[in-house]
Amino acid sequence: MNYTDGYTRTCGLIGNPVKHTMSPLIHNSLASMTGINMVYVPFEVKEKELKSAINGALALDIHGMNVTIPYKTAVIPFLEDVDPLAKAIGAVNTLVRTENGGFKGYNTDMTGLYHAMKDEGIELKEQTVVILGAGGVARPTAFLCANKGAKKVYVLNRTFEKAVDVADEVNLALLNFEGDEKCADDGMSAKDCQKMCAASGQKDDEVKDYSDKKVVPMRLEDYRQVLEAEDCFIAIQCTSVGLFPDVNSAVIEDEEFYKKVSSAMDLVYRPLQTKFLKLAANAGARIFSGLKMLLYQGIDAYELWNQDKGIKVTKEQADEIYRSMMLEVVGASNIVLEGFMGSGKSTVSELLSEELMLELIDTDEVIEDTEGRTINEIFETDGETSFREMETDLLKAIDSDHWREFVISLGGGIPVKEENRELLRKIGKVVYLRAKPETIFERVKDDDKRPLLKTEDPLAKIEELLEMRASLYEDVADMIIDTDGKTPMEITREIIDKLGF
Repeated sequence: MNYTDGYTRTCGLIGNPVKHTMSPLIHNSLASMTGINMVYVPFEVKEKELKSAINGALALDIHGMNVTIPYKTAVIPFLEDVDPLAKAIGAVNTLVRTENGGFKGYNTDMTGLYHAMKDEGIELKEQTVVILGAGGVARPTAFLCANKGAKKVYVLNRTFEKAVDVADEVNLALLNFEGDEKCADDGMSAKDCQKMCAASGQKDDEVKDYSDKKVVPMRLEDYRQVLEAEDCFIAIQCTSVGLFPDVNSAVIEDEEFYKKVSSAMDLVYRPLQTKFLKLAANAGARIFSGLKMLLYQGIDAYELWNQDKGIKVTKEQADEIYRSMMLEVVGASNIVLEGFMGSGKSTVSELLSEELMLELIDTDEVIEDTEGRTINEIFETDGETSFREMETDLLKAIDSDHWREFVISLGGGIPVKEENRELLRKIGKVVYLRAKPETIFERVKDDDKRPLLKTEDPLAKIEELLEMRASLYEDVADMIIDTDGKTPMEITREIIDKLGF
């Protein structure tokens, strides 16, 4: 919790509902990281109280606000000023206090989306974009892509009329936005500029020929026309299809569609990897979820609120918050690696710890440090049964003490006990690193610190133990990663991708 006093800047969120918002995580973390005396709180506001909420925020000296559904358009009449981009899009999500004592509205949803794309190395200029859906978020997304240089933006929707509405509105908004900028250069008022643009004949009900337009509507079932016309494209999923619990659905499931997708983004981020993204990834596309957009719209808002202090959020700070957000969405308090000896748990856990910036727990090392003896010595003096009890006690401590946000590397025998498997299910996401007996033998044959392999035929012992344990590993695993023929970094990247990071 951030420290507060009489000098604390208060910022917040208005919307309905807001109870499950991740914005406090973003902004309170940023305040701590950048040393700003600020606190961020969500406010649930009923529709009839929106004007009163804005006036109340001004009266209470609220420094800045975010606005979420359903008020991104409804709030505009209560603002002193609106940024040209937000005006063109017709929606605001960030309010910044002005010198005159009012609020100016900005749209950092779209700047956040653009920054997320840039962060992923996705360039819009001269690219073709396919937007799936024609709901509220499709319009600003189409505007952003067209405004940032996309050569063509297709809006695909089951209800063609809605796709037409989005295309017509965005094409007109682009004309008006460009006109606003030109009029400003010429000294013309924005109101007169709007009249000029309207007089040019570009009205919603007249825009029916799209051959010279950037934004083109299309029936969803006609998506093959895009495949025929375009060599590749960026695909952005703007519907709720794939949102939990409907995780096994995608708007388009034809694999041929995804073969032409160069990059794919899903504005849904629960789950982090929707079926849409999985289909795109399987076809070789670069993928990312809407979680990064959520992060960067927050960062853009935070910088607007604190521009008087010259605040610029670093890439390292953004990445650290993004990892916390991913863990929040995934719902995994820890990432737990299980598998037979030699499966790569130690090496991969170290790489995961570095890549995700999470602390590492190696259960064998913890027991050795606690006992002041090696595993070999414990086996020789106390026996295997005693060692297995130590493992169970450690799992109980991790569970009862609520250890969170760790990478945990398990001893190979831990999942054998049913009690341990029940504990593992509560502790975090369990990843089984699976390897063939021959692979394991090659990895451990020269290691004299493996008490279970002190036998005349180590390979036969590995085969025997693995046959007994394999089903138990699989029973508790949330995911299985085959490690044969892969480097530790390849295994690490596969885990990160499958977890949705």
